Amino acid sequence: MASVLSSDGKQDPDVMAANATSAALMLSDIPWGGPIGVIRIGRIDGQFVVNPTMDELNLSDLNLIYACTREKTLMIDVQAREITEKDLEAGLRLAHPEAVKFLEPQIRLAAKAGKLKKEYKLSMVSDSTLEKVAKLAESPIEAVFTDPSYGKFERGEALEKITEDVKKVFEEECYEEGLKVLPKAVDYVRKKVVRRRIIAEGRRLDGRRLDEVRPLYCESSYLPILHGSSIFSRGDTQVLCTVTLGAPADAQHLDSLVGPPTKRFMLHYSFPPFSINEVGKRGGLNRREVGHGTLAEKALLAVLPPESEFPYAVRINSEVMASDGSTSMATVCGGSMALMDAGVPLNEHVAGVSVGLVSETDPSTGAIKDYRILTDILGLEDHLGDMDFKIAGTRKGVTAIQLDIKPAGIPLDIICESLEHARKGRWQILDHMEREINAPRMKDDENCPRLVTLKYTNEALRRLIGPLGIVKKKIEAETGARISVGDGTLTILAKNQAVMENVQDRVDFTLGREIEIGGTYKGVVSSVKEYGAFIEFNGGQQGLLHISELSHDPVSRVSDIVSVGQKISLRCIGQDVHGNIKLSLKALLPVPKAKGPNGNSVSSLESLPSVGEVYKTQPKTQNSTSNIPAVDKGVGSEVNPTSSVPSVLIRSAEDCDVEEKKSAVKNLKLKNTQKLNNASTSDEDCDEEEKQSAVNNRKQKNTRKLKTTSKSDENCDEEEKKSAVKKPKRKTTQKQNTASTSAEDCNEEEKKSAVGNLKLKSTKKLNATSRSKGQSKPLTQNDVNNNEVEVQDPLTPSNLRIGTKVKAKIYQIRLHGLVLDLGGGVRGMYRFEGDNQSNYKVGDELHVQCSSFSGRGIPVMSLVNN
Repeated sequence: MASVLSSDGKQDPDVMAANATSAALMLSDIPWGGPIGVIRIGRIDGQFVVNPTMDELNLSDLNLIYACTREKTLMIDVQAREITEKDLEAGLRLAHPEAVKFLEPQIRLAAKAGKLKKEYKLSMVSDSTLEKVAKLAESPIEAVFTDPSYGKFERGEALEKITEDVKKVFEEECYEEGLKVLPKAVDYVRKKVVRRRIIAEGRRLDGRRLDEVRPLYCESSYLPILHGSSIFSRGDTQVLCTVTLGAPADAQHLDSLVGPPTKRFMLHYSFPPFSINEVGKRGGLNRREVGHGTLAEKALLAVLPPESEFPYAVRINSEVMASDGSTSMATVCGGSMALMDAGVPLNEHVAGVSVGLVSETDPSTGAIKDYRILTDILGLEDHLGDMDFKIAGTRKGVTAIQLDIKPAGIPLDIICESLEHARKGRWQILDHMEREINAPRMKDDENCPRLVTLKYTNEALRRLIGPLGIVKKKIEAETGARISVGDGTLTILAKNQAVMENVQDRVDFTLGREIEIGGTYKGVVSSVKEYGAFIEFNGGQQGLLHISELSHDPVSRVSDIVSVGQKISLRCIGQDVHGNIKLSLKALLPVPKAKGPNGNSVSSLESLPSVGEVYKTQPKTQNSTSNIPAVDKGVGSEVNPTSSVPSVLIRSAEDCDVEEKKSAVKNLKLKNTQKLNNASTSDEDCDEEEKQSAVNNRKQKNTRKLKTTSKSDENCDEEEKKSAVKKPKRKTTQKQNTASTSAEDCNEEEKKSAVGNLKLKSTKKLNATSRSKGQSKPLTQNDVNNNEVEVQDPLTPSNLRIGTKVKAKIYQIRLHGLVLDLGGGVRGMYRFEGDNQSNYKVGDELHVQCSSFSGRGIPVMSLVNN
């Protein structure tokens, strides 16, 4: 028993436990062939490190455990990150002398305090018995082993029949001694026949050459309803592997002295009795299954992407369907294919193969006189041979090794020679696997899982969890999604895109997210007024959908378009003077086409977005308390960055009604001032404004204000400073002037200035974008109205304006639109508006025109009909 009494957490106690066990056996009276020495070797930046600490192992691309006697290798266990065979051999040759250093102290200890070893006598089969068994069974056994048509079970049945025939002869002769040792004697004859044939003739049980791999068959997506699956067959060995992706919280929790507390990648290896034609009771995993599963897990872990790029928890289940040797290496091959089938971004495949050894030794000295190395051994070759050397890796190098031997050690030179045989066999297997699947599959079907990580404040997350987790559990129960809450992060795992959208809507409704102008939101109509409708969205907040924003076509009644309780998608276009969010429905509708021969234009109401419609734009925002962007990694992931703190004040419908009545007199003067500042008002609005302001001499003031739009940026900045001082005085004048204005005039004034206000904000945003791009002159109203600007050559961010027509190439195709290369290092976007995404290909040329800029200054392009 090796018990850890204390640990500093810096060193794994396994190497010390092995050396301590050897020392304890040396002190005991138990006869054995020790002592042995065990060492761990790491490699950091190309330099080997003897017995590295756990922190050093995190930086190491090699974790080699090596056990040996003074002259021979006993055990090798390796976990590596694609280390080459040459470098691995160098590590093995360094490990041997370092491990030998542990032998001499044990010998000195045993000399001082060790007990005398017990005497023992081996129970040996007599030579006469062996001769009788060989005479009866050797020829039939050799006939079976030279017939390659036998399969595993057929060969086993034929050998069992030979044993029964020998038993009958001994029973007739009443040869009791032979009957007692018959199984061992027959096994000795089998081993003798097999080994002699391999060494003398270079032929194996199934007729293969020594370096030949058995026939291969592999298939991915074997069970298409699962996240990932594959079946891998090599000879009579067959393994079915399945992959399940989960949330980060599904990681396996560990309780160990050293190492991380969780493990996000798990491989479970199952070896049921039916795989070897047996009937048995299935209990827990035995030692063999745990060891084989751990080896395959090490082999695949080297190519798994880091958690920062792929945040899923990954579980592989390996079910051995049939076994005839190397099921652990078949698990590595099948697991690699299943991971790619699940869309896990592996750089390349991992394959594994078992290498065997058959040797001939000198009876007097025990030295090896002759030997043969076998690639891809059968189960019987493993049993009758000397070595089972399991080696897994990619084309670049080795990722895992496990060495099982039967004699008391194998020379290190033979071990190093076996590495090259394993590499050649591994490449044969990789060729077949790559022909079946050579890249991670793009999973976009209904069974593909979705995972997003969102940023929220801890206070918002507490509201989402609710008392005793009631709110979180209710959302999970009603949507079927998994929600994990961390420090400032919310991770959602859904089984498909529809469930993901559902749970994100529930989270948004519960917490809300930061409102951004240009963002698209889903809401419910809470009330309908004559001038518009109030929409409840984003966690219970409300916004105003004005009648002018319902459609591109004139609307006489709001109730003709929307009704209370209707679910619709809208775009935020700004904030009015009352602090209400202004929403637009027509901003999501396609612009009406030109009138046809019958004089009717295309109705935009037919494209009314429903609550199930995928967002055509999704603003990327940041939490007010964090600059960390939302994670967008892995299979089917789709990120919807949110925040629980709204960026604008939002009032309810009742508050808005009261506010409108109270501020009716104040609105007129404020609106008039905004009109004076508006440089982008349409010609019709200007004419109407001039007529109404003729009596009170406002035309002169408007003219002065309009002229200020041609000032330089420096003059604009100076003007803003001056107006800041005059602002309080102006407000006082506004209040005095509005005393004689009626409420009806205020309402009429509001309607007339709605278009002016919208264009004022658009012009401000365009001018701000132009200045940020380095333009000395802001965009004017003529630039917008003309809608065409001569193409600048070469195109740069500073000379791209609304109306600029260019020929662009499709740089990338996304779910909701295209990313276009406009030339000169400038990229723009085109949103699908009823177009079929499949009509476009990367590299196609499109004739496009700049129609607007997004909130982040990205050019938004529209197609130009040639």
